[in-house]
Amino acid sequence: MADFSRKVEGDKVRREVLGDAWVEPQVQRAKGDPFRQVIQDYLTECCWGYAWTRPGLPRKVRSMLNLAMLTALDKQEELRGHVRGALNNGCTREEIAEVLLHATIYAGTPAGVAAFRTAASLFDEMDGKK
Repeated sequence: MADFSRKVEGDKVRREVLGDAWVEPQVQRAKGDPFRQVIQDYLTECCWGYAWTRPGLPRKVRSMLNLAMLTALDKQEELRGHVRGALNNGCTREEIAEVLLHATIYAGTPAGVAAFRTAASLFDEMDGKK
């Protein structure tokens, strides 16, 4: 049985961090599709409603951790969303570059180069260069 309060709070935090433009298409695709709904419920309740609402770390730090882990795992699509989330959580582009560079050292150059490309592409889009 789902924890309603975690789901509600998780949806709120998810949208504050990633933005409606990132979250809403995923939510809409899952409506009426039980297969897709399973993962959306998990993400909203567990990831966002449980982990992201805990008081132990500020959102900015959680974002930095996500950038490093997603770089290490070479998960570019998720990284793109979380770069935007990191900006929403107060990270500067300079801090994002430092996190990605640090992750490159430990995760490897190919993963780091891909992460920089992903972030640069998003920045270009945000700056109207794309």
